[in-house]
Amino acid sequence: MKLLIFLQGTTIMHRNATGHTRAERVQQVHAQEASVRDYAAYVPVGDAVHKLCRWSEQGAEIVYLSSHKRPDDVNKDQVVLRAYGFPAGQIAFCQEGERYQDVAERVLPDILIEDDCESIGGTIEMTYPHIRPEVQASITSIVVKEFEGIDHLPDDLATLRKTGR
Repeated sequence: MKLLIFLQGTTIMHRNATGHTRAERVQQVHAQEASVRDYAAYVPVGDAVHKLCRWSEQGAEIVYLSSHKRPDDVNKDQVVLRAYGFPAGQIAFCQEGERYQDVAERVLPDILIEDDCESIGGTIEMTYPHIRPEVQASITSIVVKEFEGIDHLPDDLATLRKTGR
């Protein structure tokens, strides 16, 4: 089973979001708090590492979806993932002229987990709503609140797939 999971806002967040409420984290993004652009210093949201490791141990192929478009910034994502012990996985990102839905259609995951993009425009910025309907039919979509994390999602992959739409 292939799982495509968004990085920024879903599994990792800016360093200074630690210790703040979800609403405060969203406000930090709106205010362009300094650590929002310090990509190499990002930290896990909640216990995302443990959750992803559980799914990986059950055979999930993890593919991370980055908001970054520049390879240098994607490399910073890789540094963060390694530093915190996230399970191995490819980092997919938008190539020239692509949007998130193009990446998702290229990866063709069984499950797509992303946040609601509250701090940057909501549904308009999300991935799943913009995927072609014929492709959507084969993808289970799970949306979490931005900066809420994935800790509350089921540990069991089969159960996880049933929680989405």
